[in-house]
Amino acid sequence: MTLMSLAEYGPQHDHWGIAWSGGKDSTATLTLILHLIEVGRLAPPKSLTVYYADTRQELTPLALAAAEIMAQLARFPWVRLRVVTAPLDKRFLVYILGRGVPPPNNNTLRWCTRQIKVDPMAAAIEQDLAGLPETDTVLMITGVRQGESAVRDRRIEMSCSKDGAECGQGWYQQVLPNARGVRGRIATLAPILHWRVCNVWDWLKTLAPMKRYGAWATMLLADAYGGELAEEKAARTGCIGCPLASKDLALDGILAMPAWAYLAPLKRLKPIYRDLRLPKNRLRKAGAEILKDGSLAKNPQRMGPLTFEARLWALGEILAIQDEVNASADALGRPRLDLLNAEEEARIRELIALGTWPDGWDGDEPTADTPLDAVYPDGTVQPLLIGALS
Repeated sequence: MTLMSLAEYGPQHDHWGIAWSGGKDSTATLTLILHLIEVGRLAPPKSLTVYYADTRQELTPLALAAAEIMAQLARFPWVRLRVVTAPLDKRFLVYILGRGVPPPNNNTLRWCTRQIKVDPMAAAIEQDLAGLPETDTVLMITGVRQGESAVRDRRIEMSCSKDGAECGQGWYQQVLPNARGVRGRIATLAPILHWRVCNVWDWLKTLAPMKRYGAWATMLLADAYGGELAEEKAARTGCIGCPLASKDLALDGILAMPAWAYLAPLKRLKPIYRDLRLPKNRLRKAGAEILKDGSLAKNPQRMGPLTFEARLWALGEILAIQDEVNASADALGRPRLDLLNAEEEARIRELIALGTWPDGWDGDEPTADTPLDAVYPDGTVQPLLIGALS
């Protein structure tokens, strides 16, 4: 079914791009497609570009596995690799600690995925497409699967018949979200849509490493997820200490392996992100906030950016975690952690020294734990009595 969907939709486009996150599903998709082309079962396009989204926040085993696979791509001279990273000021930790934007949450401020993965990849694709003839089109291939999350499944069920695709033929759509200005020239295809997690493990841990299927370095990746023992819903990974996840299932699974136990200090990241959301570490709009059009903001006295003190405290804590992990790594002869590099640290300190605040904030606002006046729906402001909201 995977081969049929690729054979059906692939020839309709001049160029292919593979969106690769380094995770299990996109890695299975990438290595399978290159194997099918290599053995002559799938006709290659005019060009094939692999877009690797380097978020700078990947779990160490996954980052190492991705590096090994990138090295293996060199044997395909017709494959172009583009490592896509967010601009320095928009990287996860620089954005939080340098600009002062609070860590993302699942309710009102989920900015991370789009900013450090989706937007940089869309920008790279647009840039490449701008250099092609206007009549050329691109097929973006993803590792999206049903069963990975209930929200994603509902989205697929609502749109799997779009643009003439049928269920079982892959999820084919002729629009790539966020690829502004080139919408009519990009389509997407998810050729392993129907795979279950056991199919992914079979490929990554058993078949892909075999010489006849490409001898891919995918066993480390499978082990990092817990391999075939991982449940479908639990077999997902995000950033190290992901603020959006209630539990660090992926990190816990990795720490259970003796070879990776030295990464245990990373468990202290989530509490840091949680503390940064506290009122004492953030500013708050005082009183009613008047917008540019003269209207009253709907969320008066809203909490906002992180104080400089909170940013410097978190920076010190994160650097201490990294130093502790790397000291153990050096002593054990294990891979080092690259969570926050020298360039990123220097930029964070520079932004703090420059007095940088997010748009709409000037730093004169009180901290969010300061008692303020009460603002009522009609705009009336009254003193807020201490204990009145207890």
